[in-house]
Amino acid sequence: MVQPDEERPAYLRRDGHVAVITMNRPHAMNAVNAAMSIALQDAVDEFLADPELRVGILTGAGKAFCAGADLKEVAAKRSLIGPDQHERGFGGIMKRLIDKPLIAAVNGYALGGGTEFVLACDLAVMSADATLGLPEVRHGIIAAGGGLLRLSRRIPLSIALEAAMTGAPIPPEEALRWGLVNRVVPAEQVLGTALDLANRIARNAPLAVQASKRVLYQAATLPDWADEAWKLSDDAARVIMRTADAKEGPRAFAEKRKPNWAGR
Repeated sequence: MVQPDEERPAYLRRDGHVAVITMNRPHAMNAVNAAMSIALQDAVDEFLADPELRVGILTGAGKAFCAGADLKEVAAKRSLIGPDQHERGFGGIMKRLIDKPLIAAVNGYALGGGTEFVLACDLAVMSADATLGLPEVRHGIIAAGGGLLRLSRRIPLSIALEAAMTGAPIPPEEALRWGLVNRVVPAEQVLGTALDLANRIARNAPLAVQASKRVLYQAATLPDWADEAWKLSDDAARVIMRTADAKEGPRAFAEKRKPNWAGR
């Protein structure tokens, strides 16, 4: 028998072409344990497998987004991931590039692994009452869930070093200033704003959106005159130009109607 959403440690809800994935351990501020990590990966896999779901939103139940690793589990020497998750990291998203766009709707407290989830997403909408940060050094550990790998790619190295070595919280205005998040809004508007952003993306040709995401990430460390960078762009363009959607887009424009994307 399938558990109702309120009893599952993470679950997916459909909203048109958008998948809203909710971390659901509000009693523990959505801290990550193995059960939540496995449920979250299942939700991510469901999102990726469904061609009708074009954009994902990751958020938290209750007043927190995610408090990071469940330190009670760490203290008890219990794993925070499932036995088959080592190649993908906790939640199934930390160690892989997800083709479809993923937006963090940071509805509240998001430190440690919570910030790492935000960094693993492509875009982020943050509550004016929320806080980011990597406080792991204060507990004798490091941000090993991807935080140390991704933070300096999003913000200047000196700012990333200060955040990682002091463990100090990053308030919303600083997160917005340094480009860690795309929007800061009142708490009650976080999910709605994220859904609006997701739907703006979902209106576009899904394969073109996914290809654009891949090229941006893969070329991020390459100079724009590098042959390798241009090969990435040219190869992606050749693939996209052979799709049905690449024919539908200009046809719909000429006929002054909305395009009907086939995702192929």
